[in-house]
Amino acid sequence: MDRPRPIPDALTQPYWDAVAEGRLLVQRCDACERHQWYPRAHCVVCGAADPAWVDAKGTGRLHTFTVLEKTPNPEFQGELPYVLAIVQLDEGVRVAANVVGVDHDALTCEMPLEVTFVDGLPCFTSPGGSG
Repeated sequence: MDRPRPIPDALTQPYWDAVAEGRLLVQRCDACERHQWYPRAHCVVCGAADPAWVDAKGTGRLHTFTVLEKTPNPEFQGELPYVLAIVQLDEGVRVAANVVGVDHDALTCEMPLEVTFVDGLPCFTSPGGSG
């Protein structure tokens, strides 16, 4: 069974277009220069309209995670077990994503991670793909 796919809207379309190109974007306010995630039409710090989309470095640290062994969703049965994580990007924002290519027993909070793209979605892995 196919995994559900995100449905872009006018606000998130630039993000998904970049993901299709193998790039990770976050928003950055031109007025106060703060990064933010998740996408919004205004800056959550200063209220300025239309934060810009900028390329993220694609690196960060594992903030927290869980290894899912069970799911009620048939679309994800074939993925079990999988890691759902919160990754703190070097830009300071936290994003939710899967961690792939890392032995689950080797996962530790604060370990460095880098973005990789799996089946058209941003995921994270150990730098150099080892782990």
